[in-house]
Order: sequence, then C-alpha cells, then structure tokens
Amino acid sequence: MTSKTGFTTGPSRRLVLAGAAAFPLVAIRTGPARAAEFTYKLATGQSLTQPINARLEQACGRIREASGGRMELRFFPASQLGSDTDLITQVRSGGIEFLNIAGSVISTVAAGAAITNVGFAFSDYDQVWRGVDGPIGQYVRTQIEKAGLIVAAKAADNSFRQITSAAKPIRTPDDLKGYRIRVPVAPIFTSLFSALGASPTSINFNELYTALQTRLVDGQENGLVAIDSGKLYEVQKYVSETNHIWDPFWLVANRRALSRLPDPLQEIVRRELDRAAAEQREDVVRLSGTLKSQLTARGLVFEAPDKEAFRKALSQAGFYRDWKEKFGPEAWKALEAVTGGLA
Repeated sequence: MTSKTGFTTGPSRRLVLAGAAAFPLVAIRTGPARAAEFTYKLATGQSLTQPINARLEQACGRIREASGGRMELRFFPASQLGSDTDLITQVRSGGIEFLNIAGSVISTVAAGAAITNVGFAFSDYDQVWRGVDGPIGQYVRTQIEKAGLIVAAKAADNSFRQITSAAKPIRTPDDLKGYRIRVPVAPIFTSLFSALGASPTSINFNELYTALQTRLVDGQENGLVAIDSGKLYEVQKYVSETNHIWDPFWLVANRRALSRLPDPLQEIVRRELDRAAAEQREDVVRLSGTLKSQLTARGLVFEAPDKEAFRKALSQAGFYRDWKEKFGPEAWKALEAVTGGLA
C-alpha cells in the first residue's frame, strides 16, 4: 500500500488523474472554525491507485465546504478500517456510516446485486449505463435496501474484467479446461468459470500476487486498473480482453445514520457523491486506453478472444438458465431489457 496522501503511479497515470488535485477547495473564514455537527466515516477497500479514491476524497472536501462545516465526512481508503467483509459488517452495524464496495462483494449480503455480474451479458458501456442508471440499478438498490443499507449515489465503474495468464493465452473456452483461475469470493464468479470447465479458486486480492507467483493458480481475472495497481504484470504474461463480467462500485450508507442527517445535508451528500461517481466513470474510460499501452510496454501481451464462443459455451452448460431461476423473473427481465435475450 502507499501512503494516504498520494498515488504511486507512472507519469501518464498522474496526468489522467490530475483532476484529483485540480479542484481547490477554498473557504473564506471570518472566525474560528466550529466543530462539525455531524462527523461520519467513509471507507473503501480499493487500493489508492483506484480513481474512485481520488474522487471520493474530493467529494468529502466539497461536502464540508457546501455544508458550512456542519458535515465532516472522514475518508479512510485502501482497507484502512478492515477487509471488505469487515467493512460490510461495520456499515451494517453503524461502526462506519458510508462504504464504497464492489457489486460482486456486496452481493454476499444482497444476493440480487450480482445481477450485474452475469457472464458476457453486457456488450459495451452504453448497455452498462442504460441498465445501471435504469431498471437494473433500481432492482439492485431495492435488493441492497433489503439488506438494511441505502445506496447513496450513482454506481461508479469497477470496469470490465479480463482474464490473465502466465503460460498461455486464453482465446477460446477450450483454453480454460482444467485451468486454475483465481476469482473473488462471489458465487456467480465461481459458477461462470466452472461452467467454462475451469477450476476456480477464491482468494483475497491482497493474497493474489503471491498465489500467482507461486503458481497456486495459473491466472486470474480483473479490470486493467486492478491488474496495474496490483503489479500483476510482474507475474502474468497474457491478457485476454474477454470483458466477461462488468462490476460496479456501490456507495452504500447505514440507513439510521443517513436518516439522522437533515434533508439539506442529505441533498449535499448525495449530490457530491453522485458527482464523484460521474467523474470516476470518465477517469476509468481515459485510464483504460492509457493502461493498455503501459501494460504492453511492461511486457503483457493482449489477445482478442472469441467472446461469442464463450457465451455459447455458457448457454450450453446451462449457466444462463440456472441463474435466471436463481435471480427470478423480475431481475432477469430488467437485465434482458438492456442486454437482449440471454440463452
């Protein structure tokens, strides 16, 4: 991990994320600063190089200024307050008030949130944002509320995920037969790769580099930002641009804590967190192109796999049929309204 105050990235990354320091927060004070009326915590489990952290830190400053000091949102990125599992427990109990969490992770307590992780469902970002800002997002928000939490902002972008490997490129489903691949602790990820004939293993991200280095697993799957921030290019050779799963970030809040805020403060908080999400989406788009060039320069070889072959293999294995039954007709209808028929 790096220090809380900066990003340990190359020059081009700093240029892309120049916005992290581009919005000076200036306050004109005529007297001593007063103590905040509400002091809350916002935590993330994402590494400091993830753009979401820069944008959320900016949002915390804007909230303090816009509220005239009434609201202080203290920012704790990069698992400073615990692992993803710990953070979910804390935000549900009120130990922290706000949490940025991947959809794949929050689905461990709100199973319906995994609807965004259906394999090879989204073809591009146009579908992603029409769905997540529309019917799919509304469905997920309802599921998260049933778990006792509130979604406090638009979804941010945890990006499309790609498969990496050390020994061979992954171009077709046959290349995954018996392949030992690391996946996050999320049933739909395990189901996806099992259906493709692989041997998925759930490993925490902070243990992933060692697992790849020691060949406990042959490969893994993540977005390019995570591949770069985790320095996985040091222990992997090939990147197959499968876009097999898109994953959001959800900014969730403790229901009781959010309800304690007066309406004007709630409006400020939601507005500034929405802005952070919108800006982070743009950051990821810019970073994706930059990172591909950077990772190629570091020795990774990019492959263009046959995505339709993967989708056909999932269909033949009953993956879509099984998950349609698990999610139920409401969720599946919301998904197919955006993606088209999945079979």
